[in-house]
Amino acid sequence: MSLPQDPPLSPEDEVVGEASEPPPLPAEDEATRAARAYKFPCGGCGADLAFDPREQAPKCPYCGHVAPAPESSRAVRENDLLAALEKAAERRSEVARKEDLHEVRCDNCHATVQFQGALTAQRCPYCAQSMAREGVHESTQRLAVDGIVPFQIEATAARANLKLWVKSRWFLPSALARKGIDAAFQGVYLPFFTFDALTANRYRGMRGEHYYVTVGHGKNRRTVRKTRWYPASGSFRRFFDDVLESAGSGLPEGELAALEPWPLDGLKPWAPEYLAGYLARTYERPLPDCFSSARAQVERELDLEVRRRIGGDEQRVLSIDTDWSALTYKHVLLPVWIASYRWKSKTYRVVVNAATGEVQGERPWSWLKIALLVLALASIVAVIAVLANTR
Repeated sequence: MSLPQDPPLSPEDEVVGEASEPPPLPAEDEATRAARAYKFPCGGCGADLAFDPREQAPKCPYCGHVAPAPESSRAVRENDLLAALEKAAERRSEVARKEDLHEVRCDNCHATVQFQGALTAQRCPYCAQSMAREGVHESTQRLAVDGIVPFQIEATAARANLKLWVKSRWFLPSALARKGIDAAFQGVYLPFFTFDALTANRYRGMRGEHYYVTVGHGKNRRTVRKTRWYPASGSFRRFFDDVLESAGSGLPEGELAALEPWPLDGLKPWAPEYLAGYLARTYERPLPDCFSSARAQVERELDLEVRRRIGGDEQRVLSIDTDWSALTYKHVLLPVWIASYRWKSKTYRVVVNAATGEVQGERPWSWLKIALLVLALASIVAVIAVLANTR
């Protein structure tokens, strides 16, 4: 069964896949100390370098010169979570901080450039020199970035994946499905925290086992399911590695979660060269808030584990007592391509996981196609009902 095409659009609405500027990422209010800016000049022609996903090194888009791959003097390490939470509590008791607006002098044209909110890397608006804010990664007010998953997917590959994503969408307006989306991508590093924890758990509960009995007489005779309950208890240890929690991205939670999994085994030690040509955000959600959410993730997993251990047909969990130890965290940056496009005067956003190529995003719906499908299904049900009544 084929669905009819959508009616033609008026000239003012015919904006199929029109690229628009990516939506601005929200600013944050927490203060950050900023000192100087990094520059990424090409050693061959002096132009601005950009980190190349294929080379895994900064590359000049003009002369093709490839700079050395980023190096760091430190490895990706786990940090003491309890000590960090203690410091965070101390900071919360301090006097309110200054507004998160910083002025940095461009070393190339000597203009004063402002870094607002959570942005840590941008281009100088006067000479287009790529710059990154250094202080954010070494500030006493902010937690250092421990690791980064570099861009693995080029913008061209992201566009190709977007085309496949568009073709796989059901009930897309026909004109948009036919012509596709021509979106301008912006590469952005988003902030996350990962948490490790060793848990020792003791639980009590009840295991329910179903059995069936026949009750009633004559026409009222029927089989009824009942449940026998038995006490269950036990203990186990479980280690949780790299529980991932977004530290604030400006993206809807469900959209961001749909980009998972992230290849965290590919984490590289932080080096500023990875930011060349991309934007980067610092965290908006503080570490204690992220750990609270991560802890809730762990507790849900523990509840499922306890139910598996109790077994039976049904389970009642009466209590889970958990001792937490070996608590550590990492502050990491993960790469995404973000683009937006216009359709019928409305802007939609698409996001591509720049490490795996997974595409997620917003899309318009063809309500005409949906209505016709509903009518077609209703007609089929009606025909089946008529045939059944004629037998």
